[in-house]
Amino acid sequence: MTTPFVLAVPSKGRLQENAEAFFARAGLALAKPRGVRDYRGTIAGLDNVEIAYLSASEIASQLARGAVHLGITGEDLIRENIVDADKKVALIDSLGFGGANVVVAVPQAWIDVRTMADLDDVTTGFRAQHNRRMRVATKYINLTRGFFALHGVVDYRIVESAGATEGAPAVGTAEMIVDITSSGATLAANGLKVLDDGVILRSQANLVASRDADWSPEALETARVILDHIAARARANKYKEVRTRFAGCDAALLAEAHNRFGVVSPFGGPTSSGMITLHCPPAQLYALGSFLREHGADTVSVASLEYVLDRDNPLFSKLAAFLVQ
Repeated sequence: MTTPFVLAVPSKGRLQENAEAFFARAGLALAKPRGVRDYRGTIAGLDNVEIAYLSASEIASQLARGAVHLGITGEDLIRENIVDADKKVALIDSLGFGGANVVVAVPQAWIDVRTMADLDDVTTGFRAQHNRRMRVATKYINLTRGFFALHGVVDYRIVESAGATEGAPAVGTAEMIVDITSSGATLAANGLKVLDDGVILRSQANLVASRDADWSPEALETARVILDHIAARARANKYKEVRTRFAGCDAALLAEAHNRFGVVSPFGGPTSSGMITLHCPPAQLYALGSFLREHGADTVSVASLEYVLDRDNPLFSKLAAFLVQ
């Protein structure tokens, strides 16, 4: 019996919704045949794929163990939970949702503390005055240690946070925090500010591959199909299709259009009748249309693209290169 290809997806909340929508846009419909409460699912048309619905942190752990082939989780969890992460997993694609920054935040009342260098001075003085180290409340122990070491801050100790980290300074369990934030509004509401150079990591959801998964030829082929869908949709999002026909359309004109508007000619130069199909960045559509009409085109049509399948798939190439390192 063939070992299933396991794709791990967040099991709840906005991350699950966004992940399922991401795959749906790529033509990969996730389903739960045994009901919405089931923690296993499928992809229509890919019989050997098993969807594992897990928490985002568990997905990071399972990727490290090689228990899943691909998974969607935040880069913050990858960097925090996996030692030497770049040797064990590959960030194949940034997905554009689940964005949050891991930051160092201190009380707004510390008006003279704006940078990590300022924090180093304050922590040293605090220890000399109080004979103890300043406390940092966080769930991101490894990221905190690495970042503080990078900035030479040593006079602190970590208090592992199990609840709402941003409330720790107010209740007196820590002097400062390391936590995630999207807008900074929650930090500000709790009287905290982010240091000017205190962004440890700008994180978002990523499609991540595990080096230690069972990458059989069948698994690689399944990954290629999945990544083909994703890459085709991503390329389609970058362009609109522009079509026109006129006698003055030649290679020199297309070269100028490429240089000025970033267009590509996916099917080569114009036909004998002057028909040409171009892919154009959306922001350049009007400028390109004006350019083509100035040079003789009577009609320029624009259409949306659903998928653009190229011979080369940069996502699969990234996976293949990672697995042979």
